[in-house]
Amino acid sequence: QVQLVESGGGVAQAGASLTLSCEASGDTFSRYAMGWFRQAPGKEREFVAAINWGGRGDTHYGDSAKGRFTISRDDAKNTVYLQMNSLKPEDTAIYYCGVDQVFYGSRWFLQDVRYWGKGTLVAVTS
Repeated sequence: QVQLVESGGGVAQAGASLTLSCEASGDTFSRYAMGWFRQAPGKEREFVAAINWGGRGDTHYGDSAKGRFTISRDDAKNTVYLQMNSLKPEDTAIYYCGVDQVFYGSRWFLQDVRYWGKGTLVAVTS
């Protein structure tokens, strides 16, 4: 049974940094694309970042993440990370980890995520 468990969320001031982690279990994830999505209060869940499997680990970012967030993965630990810098109040959301065996790049829609984590809350204060 595949499980994704996010951690690292919390309360941060604007301009601060946080690193989210998502540990996967139940399969061999070295051949899964892994990514992050977020859902702000009253809004739809949106794509944040994705990283492909394999040595190159191609990455793609949503517009809100470009230049501030960095996605990375450690296949030995079955873990994907999201380093978030220069946080803004509008980054406040529940952040979800997602995986799929297909890499969609920045056009990774919700219905194409095979497995989801339960999310971790990030709240950014001004």
